[in-house]
Amino acid sequence: MSVEIIVMYLVVGLIAGVLAGLLGVGGGVVIVPMLVFCFTKQGIQPDQIMHIALGTSLASIIFTSISSFMAHHKRGAVEWVIVKRIVPGILIGTFSGTFVASRLPTGFLKGFFCLFLFVIATQMLFNKKPSASRDLPGTGGMFGMGSLIGVVSALVGIGGGSLSVPFMIWCNVAAHRAIGTSAAIGFPIAIAGAAGYIVNNLGGADLPPYSLGFVYLPALVGIVCASMLTAPIGVKLAHALPVDKLKRIFALFLYAVAAKMAWGLIF
Repeated sequence: MSVEIIVMYLVVGLIAGVLAGLLGVGGGVVIVPMLVFCFTKQGIQPDQIMHIALGTSLASIIFTSISSFMAHHKRGAVEWVIVKRIVPGILIGTFSGTFVASRLPTGFLKGFFCLFLFVIATQMLFNKKPSASRDLPGTGGMFGMGSLIGVVSALVGIGGGSLSVPFMIWCNVAAHRAIGTSAAIGFPIAIAGAAGYIVNNLGGADLPPYSLGFVYLPALVGIVCASMLTAPIGVKLAHALPVDKLKRIFALFLYAVAAKMAWGLIF
């Protein structure tokens, strides 16, 4: 493995860590597009690039989510009752989602991811938040919502925060507690998602060396090591910079990324 490849994935981790700490974004929104670019440059089989990007992204969230939800827990911002109620649906939905994703063509996954990016970018640009208009649903409703969040998270390689936070705010959970609880929910999403992407192509043909199913280990190690170093820097910058303005700028960047990926699908 060349030094260039190692440095490339360290850079991905450095960028992902800063953005996660600065803007509160991470997971697939940041990592997946960068991995698609890196895997293309590295010459990985085109029909597997998106699957490996999704699996590697979810595997990296296993490690990055731990420090996040522990920090929120220390501040008393994690509603563990909600976590307990929603996790069964999360686990089943995410694991099932990887089975669906592994059988979908990479073009469909890229298209779905582009659509997701457009939605997230619009939400960030206009700072749209749902109105608190109802209470949390019962056991069946929580299981259903957890399953939906899990399936979508598996299809786009995220920790679920962009879905679970609006859901909890809609259900009258305070914003800071919704964010903290979402961080805790991201851990089982990452576990189930990474396990699913590993199981679904363990020993598969045409995988790049050092792969474990659809998880590319060199990229995983580089991202985790580098992002853990730079996430605290992003947090410090968040207290010194105009974050709301930066989020709008980042939203425009997401539009550009989504448009580039969509252009590549069409032409």
